Amino acid sequence: MTVGPMTEKARAFAAFAEGRAPFRALNPDHFAALTENATEHSAAADELICAIGNPIAGLHVITAGTMQLISAEGEVLADLHAGDMFGHRALLRQGKAILRVEARTDADYVVIAAPTFLSIMQADPVFASFFRRRADAPESATRAAPSTNMAAMRLGDLMTKDPMSLPRTSSVRQAAEAMWQRHISCTLVTGDDGTLVGIVTAGDLVGNVIARGMDAATPLTEVMASDPVALGPDATMLDAVMVMTEKRIGHLPVVGADGAPVGIVTQTDLVRRNSNSLIYMIADINRRDTYEGLAEVVARNPQMLVELVASGLEGHQVGRMMTGITDAVTRRLIALAEEKLGPAPVPWLWLACGSQGRMEQTGVSDQDNCLFLSDDYDEAAHGGWFTAFAEFVSDGLDAVGYFYCPGDMMATNPKWRQPVRVWQRYFEGWIAKPDPMAQMLASVMFDLRPIAGDATLFGDLNVRTLEKASRDSIFRAHMIANSLTHTPPLGLFGGLSYMRGGEHKNAIDMKLSGVVPITDLGRAYALEGRIEAVNTRQRLITARDMDGILSKTGGSDLIDAYDLIVELRLKHQTAQIRAGGKPDNFMVPDTLSALERNHLKDAFSVVKTLQSAIGQGGARR
Repeated sequence: MTVGPMTEKARAFAAFAEGRAPFRALNPDHFAALTENATEHSAAADELICAIGNPIAGLHVITAGTMQLISAEGEVLADLHAGDMFGHRALLRQGKAILRVEARTDADYVVIAAPTFLSIMQADPVFASFFRRRADAPESATRAAPSTNMAAMRLGDLMTKDPMSLPRTSSVRQAAEAMWQRHISCTLVTGDDGTLVGIVTAGDLVGNVIARGMDAATPLTEVMASDPVALGPDATMLDAVMVMTEKRIGHLPVVGADGAPVGIVTQTDLVRRNSNSLIYMIADINRRDTYEGLAEVVARNPQMLVELVASGLEGHQVGRMMTGITDAVTRRLIALAEEKLGPAPVPWLWLACGSQGRMEQTGVSDQDNCLFLSDDYDEAAHGGWFTAFAEFVSDGLDAVGYFYCPGDMMATNPKWRQPVRVWQRYFEGWIAKPDPMAQMLASVMFDLRPIAGDATLFGDLNVRTLEKASRDSIFRAHMIANSLTHTPPLGLFGGLSYMRGGEHKNAIDMKLSGVVPITDLGRAYALEGRIEAVNTRQRLITARDMDGILSKTGGSDLIDAYDLIVELRLKHQTAQIRAGGKPDNFMVPDTLSALERNHLKDAFSVVKTLQSAIGQGGARR
């Protein structure tokens, strides 16, 4: 295939595509042919890009803005951002769109003509395998997507926009009249600056006004629920369900960055828009009152993992949703503990670390947690309550399937149940004397995520600690060295290296040798760039997009490697579940196709290269 000199438009798209998979692996002729045959397009927000059943002109590549994949039933399956592509599945099948695509914001995209795309597919096996892996998902996955992907849907796309709100000076009569006229069950209440300060429901009017014989001129401030729980528009349906079931509320305001209400979500919305077993599973968790009852729900975890993977969700999304189940169980056990033990004597905060902290759980999970206590804590006066509290929750987690941490990193260990001042000394000590044990414990510091309790106890402690640690060159050097202790399973000549004996002979530990080396790199980049995110993939994305931390090419390669390793790990676990077994992390590469083995080897090579780069004093590649 030969092409002429590149046009100006082709150069612009080439600059966008050259660092992104799968374009960067193309030979120069194929890359030039692809970019020369790419036409530029723009779309306004809400504009239809592709209609179901219409012919597909080519591979669509989004260069700016956001679009949505929408099913025939009108359900939003996924958001697509710059660098995402669509149309390849249709081109490799009947040539007609099987989903509707709309612009969610103003967007730019290019279309690579179908003949060019298919020609390069035929000529370049690596390019072809990239798209065939995505196009060959079973039909059951496509059918499952509308319901399962609902859990990942943004509240900004689900909420009722421009909800009714009244100023705080309004009366209950005005609220009742407005709700009656609009046939709605609540109104939001705003302060003088337009921010959300309260909510009044029909139940409030009945219980607080009519039943108590209050005057209709009573100000809303006397009957409203003040400072109601609210989420932002980028929160997901899963987040909403967890909040609404845990707080037992039927109305959830959605607020913008300025605190002003932009929408509202009700339980009716969730029921009407959702047939998702994940959502109902979390709601079921919040109805259970015993270890045994919770265990019955958590026993559905393996099948839920299968459904999420089959739905076509990306691996990191599956991890977020499986972690959502763990979070819900943890919060329910905390609520039951408080019911049993009574109010806590001093403020506290339960935090998760490890895979739960990073929101990366799969089908195999232990528990890693700790307690931050108020500096008013006194061991003699308060120790008994918190010992019983920690034991109730951790014993419950073990009873329902999240087994005890082998390293005893749990709130039941007094060392990990301490006042904030002690935790601060821990962090400062680990930075000042970064021996191997301190390095292991420092990883806890970087992966903490509050689950329940008084979040002010955590405050900006992680931010201040991150800043201090990043300024300490000795600590950074030790953290980098620690990130190199787990190496990808590659042999002397670059081939896959298998376990040589024991129960898992000829297998690869996809956690310890696959995911953990990238997780360790993510922490090192987070330290270097003072990145506050705890999720590994988000750390990598942030590091790639920052100057001086990780190159665009190296970052994109590492994200692709991480996605592939997570995908194959999940594929292995779901295959075990379907076969009636228990999921583990020991995958035998011979069960993969030759193409998948080559991709896995390439992914491990990327990790090894970036480990070498950071070990030599620079993260960039």
